[in-house]
Amino acid sequence: MLDSIDLAIDTQEFIAIMGPSGSGKTTLLGLLAGLDRPSAGRVLYDDVDLAGLDEDERARLRAEQVGFVFQSFQLVPTLTALENVLVPLELRGRARGADARARELLARVGLEARVDHYPAQLSGGEQQRVAIARAFANDPRVLFADEPTGNLDAQTGGRVIDLLLSLNEASSATLVLVTHDPDLASRAHRTVRIAAGRIIADERAA
Repeated sequence: MLDSIDLAIDTQEFIAIMGPSGSGKTTLLGLLAGLDRPSAGRVLYDDVDLAGLDEDERARLRAEQVGFVFQSFQLVPTLTALENVLVPLELRGRARGADARARELLARVGLEARVDHYPAQLSGGEQQRVAIARAFANDPRVLFADEPTGNLDAQTGGRVIDLLLSLNEASSATLVLVTHDPDLASRAHRTVRIAAGRIIADERAA
């Protein structure tokens, strides 16, 4: 449950959202991404009220302008790494150049030799790298990442975050990242701290 949240995020900003478990971080992310509807208030994306869009319109907006990276990877187990990255491109009807684009992204995350492997044949770090490649497939304007290193050891998580931030810098996307990791949050332009559904701090990097 969120309470009186007032938050504006600038284009190309990297913002970290922190707070204890149950504080409302993932709820806020779901509202910002248009996955959930607010029971009160508004969520504006380029002056468009997401609550005023029907489910198909919100789904279209997410498919065209938003990328996601989840803690649990969310790969399709019956698809190869290449096929998983192709999914958002195919959903948008971007057949031309899709295969080359997917292979390029997998190469950029160091998986050019694993394109034909299924998720069960990949380590956790490799699965998350596939998920990152998939998130950037459609050149999103906004990327949402929910505890992207939560299921990884510290060393693997560090490498995954370096890849995520490198790709994001190259794409100039806005990045909204939920994390418990203060070291990761310190790399953001801005850190918003939430407790009991309320923003208790909003700090810009020095």
